[in-house]
Amino acid sequence: MSTQNAAPIPVTLIPGDGIGPEIMESAVEVLAALGAPFVWDRQLAGLAGYEEKGDPLPEETLASIRRTRLALKGPLSTPLAKGYRSATVRMREEFDLFANVRPARTIVPGRYEDIDIVLIRENLEGFYVAHEHYIRIGDDPRAAAMSGGVNTRAECRRIARYAFEYALRNNRKKITIVHKANVLKVLSGLFLEEARNVARQYEGRVQVEDRIVDACAMQLVLNPYQFDMLLCTNLFGDILSDQIAGLVGGLGLAPGANMGEDVAMFEAIHGSAPDIAGKGIANPVSLLLSSAMMLDHVGESQLADRLRKAIELTLTVDQVRTMDLRGKATTREFTRALIARLG
Repeated sequence: MSTQNAAPIPVTLIPGDGIGPEIMESAVEVLAALGAPFVWDRQLAGLAGYEEKGDPLPEETLASIRRTRLALKGPLSTPLAKGYRSATVRMREEFDLFANVRPARTIVPGRYEDIDIVLIRENLEGFYVAHEHYIRIGDDPRAAAMSGGVNTRAECRRIARYAFEYALRNNRKKITIVHKANVLKVLSGLFLEEARNVARQYEGRVQVEDRIVDACAMQLVLNPYQFDMLLCTNLFGDILSDQIAGLVGGLGLAPGANMGEDVAMFEAIHGSAPDIAGKGIANPVSLLLSSAMMLDHVGESQLADRLRKAIELTLTVDQVRTMDLRGKATTREFTRALIARLG
């Protein structure tokens, strides 16, 4: 179905840092070739925002997202253990992007075949609230560090309902609730309790089980095929989402979305890779697959399926792959090959 006459859909476009502008250029070009009905409002965040505007999340960027309610974001740089706070985390908080959706599906055959797992991660609570401080011992004011996590019943119910509704919409059969309630009996126990309460409302429609997080991580390696969907708190979901990406070849082959009640942000889930920035060898697939998720979100599922199929054929039939996928193609060469497939 052609969308050439579809009403244009404004999207806040955040190229990001490091390799971000390179892979975003690829995504914009591919989406144009696909006929996607997006019009872009380019904005800054992360290190680029900090260097140009003095803020890793400038007010102009926030205003744009408030207006469009839709964003496509490249990777953003965040200093380790010092400096400014993650702009991505701040955007999640600002726009109540409570659900992180991380699918992992095999495209390029590798160590595992036919992986198809979706992880739903609570995005706003847990230890990521960053209630942290140092503790003085003797003469050392930074002798110890303390961090507190927060889980609310309301938010646990909201993310659980989102996961079960996602399962129904996408014909998923089973949800595994991931927790550490054997040790974190209150913080993680509350999440497990509320997720089980929500699960009762879907009895007979979606199977449910629960796993302690360390056992789940081991079983994902030993037998990932036993899992269909994972429902996780913020910290555990952050870790396990990268693990399931590893099952399908790495972060360069996995998409991600941050979903709120009326705002959605789609992103490349890997880092900004400053060591290869400007060399023209970055892999744009993560951002392209996230763009396909954005197409689904705006009701353009036929275009999304075309894009995903073209990516698969470019990688597997044409064997055009970037260096991280044991290929020799540049970012530009992969983009051209993908556009040829779309044609």
